[in-house]
Amino acid sequence: MSPSRRVVLDLVEREVANVNLRRHMLATEAIMQTLAPHLDGDPVEWALAGLAHDLDVERTETDFSRHGQIAAEQLRALGVSDAVCHAVAAHNPDTGVVARSPMDVALIAADQLSGLITAAVLVRPDRSLAGVEVKSLRKRFKETAFARGVDRESISRCEELGLPLPEFMGIGLQAMQRVAAELGLA
Repeated sequence: MSPSRRVVLDLVEREVANVNLRRHMLATEAIMQTLAPHLDGDPVEWALAGLAHDLDVERTETDFSRHGQIAAEQLRALGVSDAVCHAVAAHNPDTGVVARSPMDVALIAADQLSGLITAAVLVRPDRSLAGVEVKSLRKRFKETAFARGVDRESISRCEELGLPLPEFMGIGLQAMQRVAAELGLA
């Protein structure tokens, strides 16, 4: 049995000092949890993958090829399922761990989508998720100069899961709107 969300969240709070990075992890958790039922996945497991996916970012800044692997090792030690550990390791292609399951691919796409949505919110005068629409996300997605750090190809992997981009964006946006206060974007 996997550890509770609280156990993983406590680990995140100990390991990740950057508040914005923690918020990104919470956003990815929300997207993964909301996405799971659309793809016959377990919302609890998928949420844990989203929450923990960047657990080791600050520790691996000097060796990014280890990002994901160290987090997977930490999660495995807590008793987190192999599927979640694999998804966390596979979300960084530099690890050499191949994304093979729907959860793996979803995490890669959700990770980048949360960044695009957050960037879209931060350029709004009200800095609120409430007024963001899929239409504006699609427009921002096409603007390559906007949020340059967001990997659009990774977001587009949603189509490998049978989800058209607009539908995937809608699911992600709805998920993040649900936890907007936690993200500081209410």
